[in-house]
Amino acid sequence: MEIDIVGAGLSGLASAISLKENNKRIKVNIFEKNKEIGYNYEGKKCGEAHTVEKEWIKWIPDKNSYYNQIKKAIVSTSNKTYKFHYPRKGYILNRPEFICQLSKRAEELGVNIYINEKINKNSKLNGDYIIDASGCPSFFKIKYGFNKGIKGIGYQQTINNSNYFIEDTIKIWYKNEIGYYWVFPRDPVKKQINLGYAIFDYKKIKNDNINLRKKLERFKIEKSIDGNKYYEICGMIPLGLQYPLKYKNILFVGDAGVGCFPFQGQGIYRALLSGDIAGNCIARNKFHKYSYLINKSFIKWDLIGKIFLHICDKLGNLNKNLVDKSWNLMIDKIPKIIH
Repeated sequence: MEIDIVGAGLSGLASAISLKENNKRIKVNIFEKNKEIGYNYEGKKCGEAHTVEKEWIKWIPDKNSYYNQIKKAIVSTSNKTYKFHYPRKGYILNRPEFICQLSKRAEELGVNIYINEKINKNSKLNGDYIIDASGCPSFFKIKYGFNKGIKGIGYQQTINNSNYFIEDTIKIWYKNEIGYYWVFPRDPVKKQINLGYAIFDYKKIKNDNINLRKKLERFKIEKSIDGNKYYEICGMIPLGLQYPLKYKNILFVGDAGVGCFPFQGQGIYRALLSGDIAGNCIARNKFHKYSYLINKSFIKWDLIGKIFLHICDKLGNLNKNLVDKSWNLMIDKIPKIIH
């Protein structure tokens, strides 16, 4: 059996590792459009916060693949502030290096990784199955007209020598325009932070002519956030499951399939887990069970998150203060549900 994987990001590499760990005889090929693994634009397109559930210890980063362990989170709305302690392991990744960590493991298992190989409409993939880990928007979903699902937009700056650097703490501010700001501590040597802003509805950004960069700059002034901008990124955020999860002989993983956690934007763990499930299904000749297993893993929070965002959108049209009350209710309930 031969499997072709499009994209050597987190979900693509997790798929390849899972395939080989479950069946060494499978030939696995990964096609990566960039000239480098990890250290490319896509490798930086992320806040880099990563939590590891206790049953998935294999996704714990090596020492060189993370900057900080996260112990606390401070979450604010317009009228309340909450403080949480992480019950499980949390990290701010050196995401490019973490991707390289996974690629080394994949190569050790015998995976063929082809760099500078951009898949286009004329490309011929000969695998018995294809795993689409091409991100958002997905190559195959655009090709087949499936590019649907709730999507937002995020803009982030990485800032050196910041006065907002706190080594073990992340900060999040939820706003009544149904979006949020974040500050994550990155490189402690440089006192580096990832500072970003996301809105959960990219159509609203377009319709209301919202400039994310200007909004983030105003937020920096409001919070007196100082430092030297190192680089900036902007990208689409797929919120929750992006159907279909499979089509013909193709499985969709990572941002192409499971997206990010609705109303929090966490996507790293979901990308790794979806790749692991996809590889396991194919290796064990259970290709048809992929959609069922993904829904089993993610559908609960997807429904809660998407219903919540829909309610917030309707309330926001009536009174912006009602959105704040909704955020407060959700933030208050989530830790109790988790525990």
